Amino acid sequence: MTDQSPHWPELDWPAWRDTAIALQLRTQIIGKVRLALTPWLNHSWHVPLYVSARGLTTSAIPIGDRILEIEFDLLHDRLVFMTSDGRSRGIGLNPGSIAHFHETVIACLTELDLPATFDGTPSEMADVPPFAEDTADRPYDADAVRAFWRALIQVSRVFGQFRTGFLGKASPVHFFWGSFDLAVTRFSGRAAPTHPGGFPGLPDAVTRDAYSHEEASVGFWPGSDAWPHAAFYAYAYPAPDHYAEAHVSPAAASWNAGLGEFLLPYDAVRTAPDPDAALLGFCQSTYDAAADLGQWDRSALECAPGRAGIPRHV
Repeated sequence: MTDQSPHWPELDWPAWRDTAIALQLRTQIIGKVRLALTPWLNHSWHVPLYVSARGLTTSAIPIGDRILEIEFDLLHDRLVFMTSDGRSRGIGLNPGSIAHFHETVIACLTELDLPATFDGTPSEMADVPPFAEDTADRPYDADAVRAFWRALIQVSRVFGQFRTGFLGKASPVHFFWGSFDLAVTRFSGRAAPTHPGGFPGLPDAVTRDAYSHEEASVGFWPGSDAWPHAAFYAYAYPAPDHYAEAHVSPAAASWNAGLGEFLLPYDAVRTAPDPDAALLGFCQSTYDAAADLGQWDRSALECAPGRAGIPRHV
């Protein structure tokens, strides 16, 4: 594959797999800190991270009369803790054990006079020990991590543009550290059947809250051992009849029966003459399938895509 746009970097899952898993575990530790300090918000919208100008951030976490923000500064290979009273601490993002990283995170929180008790068990990952017991040395390929982040920048930008064409309830564009994916979700406004749960490492109560209302989601993940390729995905819950048979674009997108989702290889977008148009086509066509087959009230839920500086016409 060759790059059509230098802004969409190549992502080779097998080459950076071990670093990706180590990064996922580190993001989970910081996500668990945010989870422990933040009141519950519907669909677990209080726990994700967000793409930032330097990497990934928790955004503001109110703690008493202060604010805490924790950012993975992937430009400088550091995790930075910042508080609104001007204090800060940092941890280098280097090869090493998850246990040491976990211990150092707790030390930084303690030095900043912040609560340092949080769940120490990885989420949505099989056969992984608790953070404090994960003593194996793990690699950190800084260039591979930065390539992943630069891909997230582009995907977040396009997902954000797609989000502007919807008036109904919609999620932020956010990065879930449990499943290690960037996603945005639209909702029909109607309640959904109770989800059966059963996801490994995820309490059923969390799953049922996440899928409490009809939705159409699109997302991006860097790969996994089960699917060792960076890819975009789209699904509907509940999936309406004939959803899997829907025609979606671009041509490289297809239904994956094992995952129950439409998949579009990242490389098909990265090497397209117009990557933005290819990805927006996938977002729109998979949403169209969910909304049409699910009989959403599209005239009440949709609007023209947003343009900078121009109010929506009412």
